[in-house]
Amino acid sequence: MTDLTGYTIAFDLDGTLVETIGDIFVALNHVLGSEGLPPADLEDVRRFIGQGSRTLIIRACAVHGLHHPDAKLDQLTEAFVETYAADIAGRSHPYPGLLEALDTLQHWGAALCVCTNKRTDLSVKLLTQLGMQHRFAAIVGSDSVKNRKPHPDHYIHAIRAAHGDPAKSAMVGDSINDVLSAKAAGAPVAVYAYGYTDTAPDLLGADAVFTQFTDLPDLLVRLLGAQPTERK
Repeated sequence: MTDLTGYTIAFDLDGTLVETIGDIFVALNHVLGSEGLPPADLEDVRRFIGQGSRTLIIRACAVHGLHHPDAKLDQLTEAFVETYAADIAGRSHPYPGLLEALDTLQHWGAALCVCTNKRTDLSVKLLTQLGMQHRFAAIVGSDSVKNRKPHPDHYIHAIRAAHGDPAKSAMVGDSINDVLSAKAAGAPVAVYAYGYTDTAPDLLGADAVFTQFTDLPDLLVRLLGAQPTERK
């Protein structure tokens, strides 16, 4: 049996732990429609996710050549968050095999945490409604740190919030922000091939790219250099 006691695994949320595009897509298009704008394309939304709600709005409006002042962006972002939070998990679900992978990692002794550019309150609400929040020793959104991903401080803060050691940790994500944040902190990174990114997964610079969560526990063992041992 593999022993990961003392190791901490950080997970991104949108596009890594949970397929959230359905609820984000609906909420975003509600806000765009209220502004008289045509709905965003689903694949565009998939590329826009990853930098938080405000950047999502900026990118969606930029498609139509609109660049709003800060006050208007604040208004649109608040409208999006309110709409999104009202039905945050209606169309969202963990990826196939994800829960079993988390079970295996915890059975092997690893601590788990969430390191996401989603707001912390929204992250907690989503994971709570999906019955997943108890699996994580810490859930650290972008508003909980001074410097969010891709800055290494976000990753380091999440690991330490889970009482982990950044030198014995790894990141699981889907975007360049995940890779840059963990790499700058000196940690290995595994990227899920079917998440949200505007760059091909194999070009993100991760240590490994995986296509199914059933492969993740053994992949992380290899990246961390952990050795199989007899646990008593």
